[in-house]
Amino acid sequence: MSKFNFQKKLILFISLFFSCLGAELIAQNHFSNPLILDMVHHNPGETPYKSAYNNPAVIKEMGYNGKVYFLFESPALAINWESVGSDILPKESKERKWVDAKAKQIKKMHAACKEQNMAIYAMSDLVLFPKRLIEKYNIEDTFGDPNNALTEKFVRAQINEMFDQFPSLDGLVVRIGETYLHDAPYHQGAIKNKTNPEKTIIPLMQILREEICVKRNKQLIFRTWNAFDRNMGAYMKVSNAVEPHQNLIISIKHCEGDFHRARPFSKVIGQGRHPQIIEVQAAREYEGKGAYPNYIANGVIEGFEEHDKMPEEKINSIREFVEKKPDLYGGIWTWSRGGGWEGPYIQSEMWCDLNAWVMAQWAKDTKQKEAFIFNRYATERLHLKGDDVAKFRKLCLLSAEAVVRGRNSTHYDMDVWWTRDQGIGWPKPAKDSIGQNRNLKQKDESVAKWGEIVKLAKSIHWENKKAESHAIGSAEYGLRLYKIYRALIYMSDAEFKGDKKRIQKWIKAYDKAWIDYKKLPEQYNTVATLYTQNYNRHITNNADRKVNELRTKYN
Repeated sequence: MSKFNFQKKLILFISLFFSCLGAELIAQNHFSNPLILDMVHHNPGETPYKSAYNNPAVIKEMGYNGKVYFLFESPALAINWESVGSDILPKESKERKWVDAKAKQIKKMHAACKEQNMAIYAMSDLVLFPKRLIEKYNIEDTFGDPNNALTEKFVRAQINEMFDQFPSLDGLVVRIGETYLHDAPYHQGAIKNKTNPEKTIIPLMQILREEICVKRNKQLIFRTWNAFDRNMGAYMKVSNAVEPHQNLIISIKHCEGDFHRARPFSKVIGQGRHPQIIEVQAAREYEGKGAYPNYIANGVIEGFEEHDKMPEEKINSIREFVEKKPDLYGGIWTWSRGGGWEGPYIQSEMWCDLNAWVMAQWAKDTKQKEAFIFNRYATERLHLKGDDVAKFRKLCLLSAEAVVRGRNSTHYDMDVWWTRDQGIGWPKPAKDSIGQNRNLKQKDESVAKWGEIVKLAKSIHWENKKAESHAIGSAEYGLRLYKIYRALIYMSDAEFKGDKKRIQKWIKAYDKAWIDYKKLPEQYNTVATLYTQNYNRHITNNADRKVNELRTKYN
């Protein structure tokens, strides 16, 4: 072998060695330095939440190392598109003035974040372009297709302008499951075949990987929500087709579908070859939004009780994910506030703060026991002492048990969508008598557990009167609301069985429960706004309207 050939082979060997070593270090880096991100999910179309978590200094102190800015705080809405043409958003036009004002607002937010040495991420809907651009190029019917040549060109231009005009940006969080335009008057969004790996997900991810991860060495967090989060075949197609990169992370909600209890643990967590960041909602949009005690961090980390029935070899908690697939652990992303639509609107962030703080602290060192972190929260942030720590622990664990039994059951016997946001729909009975009997029994169990929660809240020595009033008032909020739930579910069962006397009985219970519930604001001045009887948004069959029909029919 010639000296020249030997040197070439040696260089090739060294190159391959360090390439493999680099890949190993990347995998280790995701485990030892996970992303710990938080986002306030403002209600689309409404005034943004006034929340402590809007402040980067607050979430940094909680243990987070990065902030995700919400859709309408994204540079996607604030670039000027001059690299494509000066006539897309002409200077002095109303569109350009709006975009420039948005850019100024976002840069101020980014400066505050960088001041705290926090990483900056923007959640962005794709595909999202200015209306003028779509009209100019006559692409109304094609711009939602990432395989279209013009769409690809404009997506690449958009990415370049976002990072050029907002240099503090560390990465993008990309969403293709839905498109919100409530606070985007001059833009239009669409995505075609959003669940199709070959037609949409893979080509779009490859474009973004090249532009963001490779060319700019910035991070891409690609969300699976409502696109490839529940279909293992689709997920693996994407995973196999898109080459891993140290800056490419896939985001997955911890449960299948939306943030509902009784839903299966996500089957795609721990699968494939890309690091995964896990999404956790701290103020659950289908469970009061922080209006009442609802401790979910224990279930997310250690496993919810409804997941106990899963096969032993399956991953059923975030702890198992980290232990079994540490090379895929990319971090935790909480929504400290928000999700869904409208109310309830909380005054105190006590209950979402507990969930967010525990999740952030655990994400920093996943070898910690959740109970240890919880006790730190009780002593360090609530300043509880002695037996009160144990009482608070019992209260919080009971809240998780009460919520799943009151809104659904531990066996998923109800349609999860029957109540949401600040509204209540008419609940349908379970599919069979076994499920319905269990469903009814668990509604009684839920109310009993809420009664225990109220007693515990009253027995704890809180740091001050304000904390005491809110803890007791929010516990009462849960008890009184879940009495309304129970009355409706028993009433629905009675109607299904044609039992007139039981219908009349539960109408009386329903009326009394609402009277008691509506007294809350007079008795406790820090409770959240109330659920409303006439709320119909995303509610197929309004419960109160149905009760009034039964009231007339069986009076």
